[in-house]
Amino acid sequence: MASLKTRIGSLELENPVMTASGTFGYGTEYADFMDISRLGAIIVKGTTLHRREGNPYPRMAETPQGMLNAVGLQNKGVDYFVDHIYPETQKIGCPIIVNVSGSCIDDYVETAGIINTLDGIPAIELNISCPNVRQGGMAFGVNPESAAQVVSAVRKAYDRTLIVKLSPNVTDITQIAKAVEGAGADSVSLINTMLGMAINAETRRPVLSTITGGMSGPAVKPVALRMVWQVAKAVSIPVIGLGGICCATDAIEFLLAGASAIEIGTANFIDPSVSEKVIDGINEYLDRHGFESVQDIVGGLITD
Repeated sequence: MASLKTRIGSLELENPVMTASGTFGYGTEYADFMDISRLGAIIVKGTTLHRREGNPYPRMAETPQGMLNAVGLQNKGVDYFVDHIYPETQKIGCPIIVNVSGSCIDDYVETAGIINTLDGIPAIELNISCPNVRQGGMAFGVNPESAAQVVSAVRKAYDRTLIVKLSPNVTDITQIAKAVEGAGADSVSLINTMLGMAINAETRRPVLSTITGGMSGPAVKPVALRMVWQVAKAVSIPVIGLGGICCATDAIEFLLAGASAIEIGTANFIDPSVSEKVIDGINEYLDRHGFESVQDIVGGLITD
């Protein structure tokens, strides 16, 4: 059987399949549906310095081939995570990565510094790309200078693997990727949700309370795949691909485009055990094509 091991910064994963923040809770919620210890890593829901109630309802809407969400980073804050969630995550058996967000740079830095004290958390994913909050979030991720500024500040407070999640809502995502690489990121993950909206024609009102929200699911996959391919050619740090991955073939396409690992998001709501199926599917693909390691196909797209 081929090796599925991959490396993101100093973090070695048993396989390249991770779950995307905001779609897998804190991991334990899925224990009844699959062996969560098999995952390469679990990225837990967005964590902020202070408690956030999120946006008013309605804040989710189904769309053709996907969904819109405007949850707004609802969580109980990093101190609650440390006291109540962190101990439970240490029983899971696979790496736990915390998705960190904030409304200002100081919030990011303080939250990352607190997570840095937890021996059982080997990495954070810095969310500078969320389109569902009115302050911070995506504002930092749409400009190379501001993206580099927040990453540089967090880098001084955080000494483990630092993944930066990038927004697709930009003109040239490679410029953002190169900026955060230069500021100290160990890896980039992309793409976050795309900005979209839904309208109820009968009421002539927006479906979401926030009018716009983040679109995810199969509809965004071609855009995500293209951006991963572009970024993988532009930076020397590992790229993590996500956006519309629903099966092993989807994941393999991202690996071929240059991703060293992938994240599964919206598909978890459709099939809670999809991640295990993707792991098995990647193994089957490697064996069928005679590859000894998943590393043999990373960036293996043939374009001539």
